[in-house]
Amino acid sequence: MSERYPFIAVYIMANRKNGTIYTGVTANLPEHYYAHSIGQGSIFTARYGCKILVWFARHDLMTSAIRHEKRIKKYPRQWKLKLINAMNPVWRDLSDDIHL
Repeated sequence: MSERYPFIAVYIMANRKNGTIYTGVTANLPEHYYAHSIGQGSIFTARYGCKILVWFARHDLMTSAIRHEKRIKKYPRQWKLKLINAMNPVWRDLSDDIHL
């Protein structure tokens, strides 16, 4: 049985550059991004205004995405900031990059 979905990804949302960040995993990043952007993605992102998609990594399988998310969550905040800055140094909203 295949675990393939439209856009499996591990992602990081933020409220501003170097601000509050949230790491998540989803089987459909465009749909989940939209939910976060209107304050319905999670209680945490709604509370802290994390509506900017600042980092993501696409996966073929949900199981590998979940493992990746768990690894990222174990790292300290400074490591996550370096991860974001390596892909997106100006912290622009990457939502246009996920609508394929």
